[in-house]
Amino acid sequence: MVAILAENLAVNDGPLNAENAALLRPSDPSLPLEELRKRYEADGYLFLKQILPRDDVLEARNAYFSSLESTGVLKPNTKPVDGIFDPAKSHLDYPGIGAGHIGGNGRPGGEKAAQFVDLALDAHYQEWYAEKFCNHPALYDFVAKFSDWGKNTLSLRRTLLRNNLPGSKPIGVHYDQIFLRYGDPTSVTAWVPMGDIKLNGGGLIYLENGDQVGIDLEEAFFKKAKEAGLSDEEAKSAFNSNMMATGLLSEFPAEFARENGRRWLVSEYEAGDVVLHKPHMIHASTINYDPDNVIRLATDLRFCDSSKPYDKRWMNHYTFNDGV
Repeated sequence: MVAILAENLAVNDGPLNAENAALLRPSDPSLPLEELRKRYEADGYLFLKQILPRDDVLEARNAYFSSLESTGVLKPNTKPVDGIFDPAKSHLDYPGIGAGHIGGNGRPGGEKAAQFVDLALDAHYQEWYAEKFCNHPALYDFVAKFSDWGKNTLSLRRTLLRNNLPGSKPIGVHYDQIFLRYGDPTSVTAWVPMGDIKLNGGGLIYLENGDQVGIDLEEAFFKKAKEAGLSDEEAKSAFNSNMMATGLLSEFPAEFARENGRRWLVSEYEAGDVVLHKPHMIHASTINYDPDNVIRLATDLRFCDSSKPYDKRWMNHYTFNDGV
């Protein structure tokens, strides 16, 4: 087990090692659907290897970093597709959208970061991303079959395209239903790494059996709220306000896992991989300690069954302070 873990594999409050971490279980998308569904139900996630064409993912990565090149974020004389951060710069001048701003959705950074932040936000609306990449038929068709939603499969328009520079703030502990509160907990999130991510490169991590932990957290809170005489809507509002201001369960993943008697599940990722996870599956990310200064780029795509209640707020493109 020790051999699988990387040097400098860490979260906000300490290292991940053989005692508190293990590997995600990868799955081949060509396995029988019933086997894949069984794994998804048992694990709370489905780590699909090479479900997207690698070239298509790298084409999108190249488009993204080409659009940001003028900000000086990239190391001189490197290719945009490689996404190499200029080590002479400070990551504080290039804040990532979403990381540390979940729920609040405030605009990160100050005046010095304005150009970078504006371009990172603008990428969400570009045809190469919003129309082409987010609606890639290889992923959409798989989700439609896997979920058995068929023609009712709806790709939610609101997505979060995140860059995570080396040494920058990672994503805290949360689950997605917190932000999809106005719909049934039936959505599927597809976390899509847009490029190769080393084990210590800031990738997503999942809490072992974390789906049940998330469900239990909600049930315990709502039971307490009902016993206090709150209506369903009041309980929902109380639950939201009970979260941290950012919508996170915790900023301290190592402590959170220890308190729940769980390990974090980690992996390196390749362009073309996708992880599907359930609405209550608890996840976070590691600190990007990539030794080659590679910027971690990834997006969250979400799908739902349009025949059931879903959060209509997610049919608008991402904007700062959109209240989601």
